[in-house]
Amino acid sequence: MDQMKDGVKRSIVRWVHIVLAIPIIGYIYSPFEEIPNYAPAVRFVFLPVMVLSGLWMWKGHVLRRLISKRSA
Repeated sequence: MDQMKDGVKRSIVRWVHIVLAIPIIGYIYSPFEEIPNYAPAVRFVFLPVMVLSGLWMWKGHVLRRLISKRSA
């Protein structure tokens, strides 16, 4: 089974993080009347996934090391 290279994985996570930031920026800078239309999606989908992808980019190496120790 082919493994994806680490650089490709980082690039994918980075782009997911960037793309999910776009609706959040739109939510922040949208007119006040438009905010209720975007609020549920931003609060419950875009923001949590963006936070998780940011944490994965920041401390993912620690989590991978913990997982590999348990499986070995």
